[in-house]
Amino acid sequence: MAVQVSTKWLGDMRFESTNPSGHDLFIDAGEENGGKGEGYRPKALMLSGLAGCSGLDVASLIKKMKLDVDDFTIDIDANLTEEHPKYYDKVSMNFHFYGDNLNEKKLQKTVDLSIDKYCGVMEMFRRFADVEVNIFFNE
Repeated sequence: MAVQVSTKWLGDMRFESTNPSGHDLFIDAGEENGGKGEGYRPKALMLSGLAGCSGLDVASLIKKMKLDVDDFTIDIDANLTEEHPKYYDKVSMNFHFYGDNLNEKKLQKTVDLSIDKYCGVMEMFRRFADVEVNIFFNE
């Protein structure tokens, strides 16, 4: 399955990128790197992609399993190497589930299925980073 993304330079350090969903996003460097901070940073966007990929899996599984979850968030902390090319070598992915009637065993299963079977972005990250996944239940 081919995927196409088109990214256009808008001048300075700013770009506009389209994707198959038809939505555009802007990419820009921070002021410390000659940009104006008017868009996403590429490496941080990778972490958002990881959280979004797994989050979509988990949300779908919560619905299929008819689990009672009020809310959930995914926080990611990542370590960027010091030398060029800089990349993430360690990633900590933290799932936080909120609700009064959380089924911890089934929620653990939703995360496990995502990170071990469904999330292709996770598989890509595993090729270059040590990825740790933690789950927190907040009732």
